[in-house]
Amino acid sequence: MNIAHLKYAVEVEKTASITRAAENLFMGQPNLSRGIKDLEETLGVKIFKRTSKGIVPTPQGEEFLVYAKSILAQIEEVEALYRPEKNNKLKFSISVPRASYIVDAFTNFVREADMTKEIEFTFKETNAMRAIRNIAQENYGLGIVRFQTIFERFFDNMLRDKGMKSEFVWEFEYRLLLSEKDPLAHKADLCVDDLSGYMELCHGDPFVPSLPMSDIKKAELNEDVTKRIYLYSRGSQLDLLSCVPNTYMWVSPIAPEQLQRYGLVLRTCAGSKRRIYRDILVSKKEYKYTAADKAFIDQLHAERDRLESLYGRPSTDSSYIDQ
Repeated sequence: MNIAHLKYAVEVEKTASITRAAENLFMGQPNLSRGIKDLEETLGVKIFKRTSKGIVPTPQGEEFLVYAKSILAQIEEVEALYRPEKNNKLKFSISVPRASYIVDAFTNFVREADMTKEIEFTFKETNAMRAIRNIAQENYGLGIVRFQTIFERFFDNMLRDKGMKSEFVWEFEYRLLLSEKDPLAHKADLCVDDLSGYMELCHGDPFVPSLPMSDIKKAELNEDVTKRIYLYSRGSQLDLLSCVPNTYMWVSPIAPEQLQRYGLVLRTCAGSKRRIYRDILVSKKEYKYTAADKAFIDQLHAERDRLESLYGRPSTDSSYIDQ
């Protein structure tokens, strides 16, 4: 018996389902079933039974779960007691979408860190599913999750099921990113038909809880595009846009100095599919922000406010109007 077994049992009780518990724990159902069976064999008691209402604890299981929850709570208290801000080591971990404004915030955060202390920072660019999994399983403190606002309820349900909290960061419309050397870069009245024959760059790992990939791609991508490259790195997308003619990408707002560095321009585009996205900051419900977390969040808000002053908030119109 180990800590993982305790977490398995608590999650099964919470969901009353092996299937849902396995999804919340990001593991296969057979592995979870085996883990519960091993735990029951170790204890010599039956912890759960199947009923018309799902899987519920037996009387002995209820008694065991009281102790399991108490042990897990004590472990969390011990971890909180010795978190980095209690000693001379700065520790910070976050998973984020591939977004330039978040990288700028992290850069400013690192620049202002106390270099007299030991430092261990982890900054991982990934999709929403892995950001949530890194918090649940890999002990990341924070995550930033991005989704289209039309999918808000799916993410709200997932975070609630996984015992996580969230706070609003930013809401914005995607804009068109392309090379400043491209003929369309400075064209007046740019519209989506102008992109015919161009190569679209897009992230290859979109995620929405409980939705099949076919439905997600239908919402995220334009069906009329016949040339497309799926990417998993923010750096590669910027290099491709800078060096390969007739390429473009839909992105969140980017700071002018970033655009200048890579020779890119950001445009609105009439007639394109309107996509409003939201970024939220996610952590476990019981997690308390460290001093390092708070410093990063301050930088994140500052960068958001700066870009919002440049680009404004999402319009209420149903089509883009170039500015």
